[in-house]
Amino acid sequence: YGFINTCLKSLVVEKYGEETWEKLRLQAGVQDSFLTFEVYKDEITMQLIDKACKVLGVPADTVLREFGKYFFEFCKRSGYDHMLRTLGGNLYEFIENLDALHSYLFWFWFCLFFPQEMNAPSFRVEKNEDGSMHLHYYSDRRGLCHIVPGIIGAAALDFFNIEISMKIVNQTEEEERTGKKEHIVFLVTQNPLFPCKERNEFSSSSRCLVDSEKQFENQLNKEDLEKAKNAIGDRGNSVCPVKKSHWKTLRGIITLGKGKLLRGFDPVYPKSLWIDTKTFCNGLPFHMVFDKELKVKQAGVSIQKIVPGLQTMGICLDQYFRIVHPEVPFTISSIQKFINSQFVFQTRREMMPESWKERPMLELRGQMMWMESLQCMLYLCSPLLRTLHELEERQMHIADIAPHDVTRDLILLNQQRLAEMELSNQLERKKEELRILSKHLEEEKKKTEALLYAMLPQHVANQLKEGKRVEAGEFKECTILFSDVVTFTNICAQCEPIQIVLMLNSMYLRFDRLTTVHDVYKVETIGDAYMVVGGVPVPVPTHAERVANFALGMIMAAKGVQNPVSGNPIQIRVGIHTGPVLAGVVGEKMPRYCLFGDTVNIASRMESHGVPSKIHLSSSAYQCLKYKNFEITERGEIEVKGKGKMHTYFLIRNKSATENEIMGRP
Repeated sequence: YGFINTCLKSLVVEKYGEETWEKLRLQAGVQDSFLTFEVYKDEITMQLIDKACKVLGVPADTVLREFGKYFFEFCKRSGYDHMLRTLGGNLYEFIENLDALHSYLFWFWFCLFFPQEMNAPSFRVEKNEDGSMHLHYYSDRRGLCHIVPGIIGAAALDFFNIEISMKIVNQTEEEERTGKKEHIVFLVTQNPLFPCKERNEFSSSSRCLVDSEKQFENQLNKEDLEKAKNAIGDRGNSVCPVKKSHWKTLRGIITLGKGKLLRGFDPVYPKSLWIDTKTFCNGLPFHMVFDKELKVKQAGVSIQKIVPGLQTMGICLDQYFRIVHPEVPFTISSIQKFINSQFVFQTRREMMPESWKERPMLELRGQMMWMESLQCMLYLCSPLLRTLHELEERQMHIADIAPHDVTRDLILLNQQRLAEMELSNQLERKKEELRILSKHLEEEKKKTEALLYAMLPQHVANQLKEGKRVEAGEFKECTILFSDVVTFTNICAQCEPIQIVLMLNSMYLRFDRLTTVHDVYKVETIGDAYMVVGGVPVPVPTHAERVANFALGMIMAAKGVQNPVSGNPIQIRVGIHTGPVLAGVVGEKMPRYCLFGDTVNIASRMESHGVPSKIHLSSSAYQCLKYKNFEITERGEIEVKGKGKMHTYFLIRNKSATENEIMGRP
């Protein structure tokens, strides 16, 4: 049931959080959400419960009991609160009618969508002389019986303000018409729960109550009082009665005015039945009376019309009908066992007239009443029809149903209900589709953003997405790095283009990973040239150290890239310079975040005037690094194109970092 799986998810999320549910469902291998009106395999529910026990580290009976309590609250929040509250005035009546409610919901709601796939459990309750109850639970699904104490306990506390204890006293398997059923017998005992205020008043004011009782008794006619007590005692139908004070008893049965009983009621029966047989059979057109041998003694006129064989009195009922619900053998003892349940009969196709065998079989739903004096069973029923279409399929008419039978109204109202439920189901499916689409859209959005952030700085990309203009920014100090492949022109002349692409891709993948390790910004690549900057677009005081460590990593990484011509590792030149730059976005189509200024030119000159497998530093870069635990050697003065003579240096290594730390390896 989608409703049950949704409830289980809600319980886990509410009490343990979304992460626990995600972990649980992944281990169970199930989807994230369930449709309310969808039938799911029992294995899904069992998997979820099994994994919940393992993930949460609690026994199965505890999980099921907690689920039962939560399921009751979940049903109340889902709109069944009023329906559940009106089942009975006490716990016995509540449980007694639970099976009937289950049957109603099953046949009139769920069967509209999947009549062949649902198999609901059954309940039967018995009173004991000591005030306790025996609750019989029948189910095809083994291992779920511990849900029942959770549900019944929560209902008893919420509706009747009593605490109950339930323990299993018998557990068997019974062979029924549809196969083996688990039959669990619970012993139910209950204790009252008095509010704190009431308990305090009761304990502290006992003397006052005694005086009040005596005063009140003096005002009552003793004979009337005795009759009232006897009537309550004889009628007492509350299960597990709560012992009340004498004062509370009086207050419950006496109203204003001497001797008037508030709850005392004794029905009056006529000495003889004032209705003739013909009127009875016409007034109740769908009824049957049968004895212990299942022989039909009487039948209503409409059911005779639909099942002509019933006009032959004395035929066996099980020849023409089978019991659909509850799933019990067609015997008088089985029917008496479930006397409080609603029974659904279905006509047997093989016993219908030949011309009727193509029609859908008629189903009847109603109650059984045992007539002790006649030793016969009365089945008061109505045709189980949900729509006008079903009525037409069986070639029946509204006139075949008694005017007082609400089945007429249900058939007509159910047309609107069907449309509403179908619409609700469609909306739920659309909602689920939208949720999945939204999830996929979010994933695609993240991919798009990741691609955009790879091309532009994040804050710049966000400004562009919002349609804002990105102003150019001046950075007073940053460190720029350029690198290129030694003899790249010669390599290109001697190789296939695809080999060049593969070589550069292999190299750039290594370099790109290092930009993340050392948190520097990759500006661009042009051919074999690779450009990064530290301190832009986010100014940081450690820009020079970051770029220097990145440069050392580049030299190490290049050793893993093969020259397609010689087969040896490639060699790269690296140049670094520190100084001010202006940075901004240029262009609208494929916009790029570019750096401008003489610092860019000098960094490029450091690379072009460098030495293979060496990191060439300008004097400004050297000044930033000389006290930072780096080993640096002096190159001396060199002639730099367009800049004249410059004093430069070579970066050798980082004295305080290992190779693994430089490469970002664990």
